Amino acid sequence: MATQKLYAGVKLREVRTGLGLTQKAFAEKLGVSLPYLNQMENNNRPVSTGVVLALAQEFGFDVTELSVGDSERMVTDMREALADPVFADSTPPLADLRLTASNAPALARAFLELHRAYRQTHERLASLDEALGREDARVQASPWEEVRDFFHYCDNYIDAVDHAAEHFADMAQDAGIDLQEQAERILSKIPVMVKFTDADTLRHYDKAAGVLTISTRAPRATQQFQLLLQLALISQEQLIEATLDLARFKTGTARDIAKIGLANYFAGAAMMPYSRFLSAAHEVRHDLELLAERFGTSIEQVAHRLSTLQRPGAKGIPFFFVRVDQAGTITKRHSATRLQFARFGGACPLWNVHRAFETPGRFLRQLAETPDGARYFCLARDVSKSGGSFKAPVRRYAIGLGCEVKHADAVVYADDLIAGKQQVFEPIGISCRICERVDCHQRSVPPLERRLKADPNMRGLLPYEVEQ
Repeated sequence: MATQKLYAGVKLREVRTGLGLTQKAFAEKLGVSLPYLNQMENNNRPVSTGVVLALAQEFGFDVTELSVGDSERMVTDMREALADPVFADSTPPLADLRLTASNAPALARAFLELHRAYRQTHERLASLDEALGREDARVQASPWEEVRDFFHYCDNYIDAVDHAAEHFADMAQDAGIDLQEQAERILSKIPVMVKFTDADTLRHYDKAAGVLTISTRAPRATQQFQLLLQLALISQEQLIEATLDLARFKTGTARDIAKIGLANYFAGAAMMPYSRFLSAAHEVRHDLELLAERFGTSIEQVAHRLSTLQRPGAKGIPFFFVRVDQAGTITKRHSATRLQFARFGGACPLWNVHRAFETPGRFLRQLAETPDGARYFCLARDVSKSGGSFKAPVRRYAIGLGCEVKHADAVVYADDLIAGKQQVFEPIGISCRICERVDCHQRSVPPLERRLKADPNMRGLLPYEVEQ
C-alpha cells in the first residue's frame, strides 16, 4: 500500500503565526526556501520529512499534531453528503474535496451544515409530521447532532476538562483515599449530602435541599460515574461554562446537552486519569478486562476512554470506537484513525460489531480492509445494561474498538491474528451509499456515485450491475 502523503498547510500556517514569524524567518528555521514553504502552506506540496524533523528539533513541536484527522473527517462527511441524489450530476472529484478540506475548512463545514439543513427539511416533509404547521418548524441542525459534531471535530479530547479531572484524581491519590471519598469531601464543603439508596432514578440532585441521591441498583462503576458526573456539574461549573462559550452552540438545548456531555467526559477522565491510564494501557497491552478491573470501570467505559487518548505530546494509539444498537443504529462514534463513520444511517453490515449480539460475553476479532486500502484490526463485544429490577428493561448494545494494523502488535487481542502468515482481510466499507465496492453480497442500496445496469435476463448477487 502506498504511503499517504502529508498535506498540512493549514496547520503549518497556524504554527508559524502562533510563533509570530514571517514566512521568510520560518523558512530559514526549517531549512527550506521561501517558495517551497509557500507551496507547502497552500497544500501544493506535501510536508517533507526534513520539515517534520525541523519542527520537532527547532520548536519542540509534537509532529503528530500535523495529522490530517480533521481533513479526513471532513472529506468523508462531504463524500457522504455529495452521494445524495440531489448532487447526482455535479459530484466533484475526490482530489477537490481533499483540497477544500485542507485549504478551506470553514467552507467545508458550511457546506455540511447546509446539507444537514436540507436533509432535515426533506425528512420532515417525507414523514408528514406537520412540521410546516408548527411554530417551532425551523430549519436547523438538531441539538443532538450539533453536540455530536462538536466532540467529533475536537477529536473527542477536551484538554482543559481532561486536565481538571486528572488533577482531581491525583489529589485523591495523594491523600490516600478513593474517588468516592474525595468527591464526598468536596461536595460536603458546598454543602451537598450524598445518599446511596434503592431508587428507580439513577441519579437525582435536589439543589434546594442540598441532597444528591444515587441509586444502588446500578453497578458500582455506574454509581461512581454518576457521582463524579454530578460533582463536575457542581464544582467544575465555571470551566464547563467557559468551554461551552467557546463552542458557540446555536441553541440553548444544544448547550444543555453539551454540558452533560462535558460532565460525562470529566467523570470518565477522573475514573481513568490520563497519564496513569495511558501507562496502564501500554503495560497490559490494551486488555479491556484488566483495565476495567484496575480502574473500577466497565468495559465500555475503558473502550471509550482509549479513543480519547489524544493529548498533544502524549498521544496513545489512535483507536476508533463505536457503539451500535440491535437495529444497527450508531449511538456513539469516534475515530482517531482514517476510518470515519457515516453521519446518517448505520455501519457496514460486514463489520464484526454487528455479529457481537450473536455471541454474548465474547470478544470477536476481525482483520478488515476499507475501499481506500487501509487495513484495521477490529474488536467487538456485546454489552448489556440491566435496569436493576425484574420489570426494568435491559438495554443491549455492541461496542467496536479498532486501530490500523500497524499498531496491532501493541494490542493483546491481535497476537495470533497478526502473527499468522495467511492473513485474510475482510472487505468492509463506511455505508452502502458511498461504498465503492461493486461486488458486495451484503449491499443494501446501490452506490450513488456509480452508474447501474439492469439486465432482465440475468441475475447475479444483486438485481443490478454496478459499472466500474
